[in-house]
Amino acid sequence: MNAAQIVKPKESLKIQHLETPKPKGSQVLIKVNSAGVCHSDIHLWEGGYEGPHGLFLNTTDRGVKYPLTPGHEIAGTIDTLGEQAEGFSKNDKVLVYPWIGEGLCPACRIGEENLCDKPRSLGVYVDGGYSEYVLVPSYKYLVKIGEDIDIDAAATLSCSALTAYGAVKNANLKPDDTVVIVGAGGLGLMAMQLAKAVTGARIIAMDIGDDKLKAAKEDGGADDVVNSKKEDPVKAIMELTDKLGTDAVIDFVNASKTVEADMQFLRRRARLVLVGLFGGELKLGLVSMPTRAYRLIGSYTGTLSDMIELVSLAKRGIIKPLVSNRFKLDQATEALTMLKEGKILGRGVINP
Repeated sequence: MNAAQIVKPKESLKIQHLETPKPKGSQVLIKVNSAGVCHSDIHLWEGGYEGPHGLFLNTTDRGVKYPLTPGHEIAGTIDTLGEQAEGFSKNDKVLVYPWIGEGLCPACRIGEENLCDKPRSLGVYVDGGYSEYVLVPSYKYLVKIGEDIDIDAAATLSCSALTAYGAVKNANLKPDDTVVIVGAGGLGLMAMQLAKAVTGARIIAMDIGDDKLKAAKEDGGADDVVNSKKEDPVKAIMELTDKLGTDAVIDFVNASKTVEADMQFLRRRARLVLVGLFGGELKLGLVSMPTRAYRLIGSYTGTLSDMIELVSLAKRGIIKPLVSNRFKLDQATEALTMLKEGKILGRGVINP
């Protein structure tokens, strides 16, 4: 089989011819139809993240090994089942849950494998979906999607939508709340759809691109938009909230500059949910944390149960993932470059 691999960080991905795995036991071999292109793939490609004081945090220090086939948003059809796999048949259309844990840590024991102490996530620690085939360690990580969902759109549910859903849940929104969603890319747009459909909260979208803010209105259902490049974001948010501030912020950028602004337009009791991996550092006025009862929450993807809920929402048309760009396997480097440069409006997918 052919796979697009990161052989060395910061170098173009290479098409490698690898042996096609043969599933055993509960394993399942999936023929990949669609693999989403995610911002975290960029960090794998670059070899790390920006940490405090400009420190570069290497992915290899987190257990990532190269060469690596990235791609954790995977939808496809079942090719071969291991002898112990059940409940599925050859050619079933499925979505793959990629946030796989080692199964024994406290998080795994309560169904939160995405927060495992020793993760084995597909496309991060184990070869993923930028490939013609991917080996899934157990049939329990598969969800049937049938013909009700476009397979490209389905792929985005396992990370883009799942991460957005987890963040919306962590924001604990009520119908009379106002939430600012920072970043109107693929994740932000999905979070807007979910917040509108599931919570009924008032949504203010913030970004630096007018095209993305237009999509936030048209595709995300945002009630108001703020271009933080053209206007003072703090002043704009305070004016939109009658000087009270916002009940919650979900920051899909999570850079020093965006979070510093977030902290200035939180009202008392507000929740700040940090999702993006841009990185940096934040200085906190510690007295304001207890006196204003802020909650700072880190949010990372979501559970298998969350993904099953998302598939149900998508099948009923309650959420509509936006796939804006499609690439071939040998265009993987181009796809990552376009995403890094902000040239993908919604979500990009690779069709091996």
